[in-house]
Amino acid sequence: MENQALPGIKLFDLSGKAAIITGGSKGLGLAMAEGLASAGANIMIVNRNKEEGEAAAKILVERYGVKAASCATDVTDQAQTEAMAKATMDAFGRIDILINSAGINIRGAIDELSAADFNKVMDVNVNGTWLCSRAVTPQMKAQKDGRIINIASTLGVVGLANRTPYTASKGAVVQMTRALGLELAAFNINVNAICPGPFLTEMNIPIAGTPEAKNFIVGATALARWGELPEIQGAAIFLASPAASYMVGSMLTVDGGWTAK
Repeated sequence: MENQALPGIKLFDLSGKAAIITGGSKGLGLAMAEGLASAGANIMIVNRNKEEGEAAAKILVERYGVKAASCATDVTDQAQTEAMAKATMDAFGRIDILINSAGINIRGAIDELSAADFNKVMDVNVNGTWLCSRAVTPQMKAQKDGRIINIASTLGVVGLANRTPYTASKGAVVQMTRALGLELAAFNINVNAICPGPFLTEMNIPIAGTPEAKNFIVGATALARWGELPEIQGAAIFLASPAASYMVGSMLTVDGGWTAK
């Protein structure tokens, strides 16, 4: 679709763009990688398992005909995130898009969880998002163009019992998105977030059949079902594309109507 106000610009075309997707070898991360690849972007899959990353990159090449590579990275390690950015530059010569999708969840009542549990969730979900964003910022500033898309959560804007580490971490991601969006807007770097609701990822499979899921999660959505992984793709393509050029520090909710109630 060509933008009639700006002739020659195809709003959702990512051809030639280079995107990093952390946590990109499975779940929502892989779904978003596929979405961006379907729009023409070249993809760097980032995760901790080398074999899984390579397998995901192979899928993208075979299905979408784009360039794809993988980089085994612990997003909580600054040196490794900087190596991730360098590997992407070596592979594609540029960094246009970062999707911070790597994340973990440890559930439980506050008096049943340990401080180590809390810190582990915060380290991956918050520190990992910050470090990866930090690693790509110099190149995006040099290009005077970029998109950073953080994967927050509906649980970053509403609460749920027995989720203190996760809700705290995603609330932090929401605020980081707003602050970083303001900081980088002058460099033509748009920072926004997607807030997914209940998707049946590997993270949620353990609770899929529980009364809690039936009553307070899936049962609380307007659509009365789990989200299917491809249903996250449109939001990712949109925020990565020229169509979202006037969005800064926004939270795009994809939750089947859960937070509308």
